Amino acid sequence: MLSRQALLRSARTAAPSRAVISRSYATPAANERVKAPVALFGVDGTYATALYTAAIKTSSLEPTAKGIAALGSLVQKDPKLVTILHAPSLDAADKSAIVEQLVKSAGITGETVKQFLKTLAENNRLGLLPGVTEKFAQLISASRGEVEMVVTSAQSLDNKTLGRLEAAVAKSQYVGAGKKLKVTNKVNSDILGGLVVEIGDRTIDLSVSSKIAKMNKLLNDTL
Repeated sequence: MLSRQALLRSARTAAPSRAVISRSYATPAANERVKAPVALFGVDGTYATALYTAAIKTSSLEPTAKGIAALGSLVQKDPKLVTILHAPSLDAADKSAIVEQLVKSAGITGETVKQFLKTLAENNRLGLLPGVTEKFAQLISASRGEVEMVVTSAQSLDNKTLGRLEAAVAKSQYVGAGKKLKVTNKVNSDILGGLVVEIGDRTIDLSVSSKIAKMNKLLNDTL
């Protein structure tokens, strides 16, 4: 198990770097450098990468992934929790209580995640937790050879429609050989209609709002 001091050092010094996607969870020697499967940016990306490194070195990637996923679901379902995490006036006792409650509510048993939460609290970074959970999920998907496809629609799509989209994209150039497609449907009424499809770092905007914006620009440029 990595100490809290080691986690603190990882969070301060972790530098995301490009690497070949790993197809296994082999544990390297303690002094061997761990490379993340994808490069992440931003402070939350640095912390997510540090956590991934710690989980690999402690042979706890699967339980860590499960714990972080549970935390991600927790913050998504409770907007008040996100507000609390961003509160600037938290003292040491408040942070300790928040960490304890997060551990309890998410059912976390792994020491790597517990120590990581304490590290976030000590560094006044609890507000990064929503971003860290999202970016850690990206690392896990990449390590499993998954390509994430996010389909944004004005209303929830049924499983049949999502299945047709998945089948079409899985055969395209956007998904490499041997990769698995992971499909997520997000709802955003602001797009009015149509779809916005994000695959990796590519975005295909087929939304009504985008078409209206293009039409307005054309009219403005013409008049």
